[in-house]
Amino acid sequence: MGDMTIKDVRVMLAQVPWPDDPMLSARHFNTGRDLVVVEVETACGIVGMGYLHLLASPVMRTIAACLHEAVIPRVKGRDATEVEGIWRDLWRATYTAGRGGIAMMAISAIDIALWDAVGKRANLPLHRLWGHYRSEIPAYGSGCWRVLGGDGMIEKARHFVAQGFKAIKMQVAHVHDLRTDHANVRRMREALGPDIDIMIDVNMGWDADTAIQMGRKFEEYDIYWLEEPVIADDFAGYARIADALDLRIVGGETHFTRYDLRPFLENPKLGILQPDPMRGGLTELRKIATLADTWGMTLAPHLFPELNVQVLASIPNGSWIEHMGFMDDMFVDMPRIEGGKIRAPEAPGHGLAFKPGLLEEFRV
Repeated sequence: MGDMTIKDVRVMLAQVPWPDDPMLSARHFNTGRDLVVVEVETACGIVGMGYLHLLASPVMRTIAACLHEAVIPRVKGRDATEVEGIWRDLWRATYTAGRGGIAMMAISAIDIALWDAVGKRANLPLHRLWGHYRSEIPAYGSGCWRVLGGDGMIEKARHFVAQGFKAIKMQVAHVHDLRTDHANVRRMREALGPDIDIMIDVNMGWDADTAIQMGRKFEEYDIYWLEEPVIADDFAGYARIADALDLRIVGGETHFTRYDLRPFLENPKLGILQPDPMRGGLTELRKIATLADTWGMTLAPHLFPELNVQVLASIPNGSWIEHMGFMDDMFVDMPRIEGGKIRAPEAPGHGLAFKPGLLEEFRV
């Protein structure tokens, strides 16, 4: 089989500038795209790669410190195929100071790299290693950012529709008052017509009462879902909103692991969960999928279509892939999206490799 003993783990930090294309960039987030990249090298020469893209969170050096101090010493010398055992050991070792947050993000980077190594050793893409279910998953165009204003969000949505997407996601709250948010949603429906699904992301910008008030107004525009209407810890608020509205309520991207999502699973008022692979890794994402399926819930994971496609292609309850184009220019090969659907790649592991020289050029 080849010696899969982990002989080295390397951590690289990079800040990659946003592309020039205004339809892809999000310069309002920060000065660049912050990356934590982990390489796990085995004795037989196989190298697995994992990464974190932190959006606007200024914590990449903190995650790197956690990797060096708490994670890598417990990983080196182990067999890279012990993915479940390594995840559990790292989770227990960091539990009193972690449970989520920085520690879990560090574990996630290692977990993604380990699965990549295992897939490469088996010469299989991860979705086939885990048990292939389907090759294509519906994708929606995301990134109609609130800071673009009503006209800018409509322009971005039309850009996605022209590419073949059947659904888009726009934002409300934070920078607009409620009347402006309502007007923006109305104008978006008028601009796109009845055949394009519209998702709305609040990004935890309201309390439950406001979400109910605005949700009732949005219902007349045939909105597909209302996302993260309240802060992640307000489980009672989520339940109140779901009970009060006919509108589909979704969330989960800010939660860490299945344990953090337990209130949603025990009281399944949210039909769709949106876990993030950077908050538990691929190991945890697969477990969340199984638990969600048990309760008749589907998964539309947060961002990272190039990773999430592997999980959604291997489960029966994957509903949507989120496409923003955040990292399309960074990788040698991205999974193909055509006609509003993403196709699962057939390269071994997760099939991703950063373009030659990119990490070195923008290393922090």
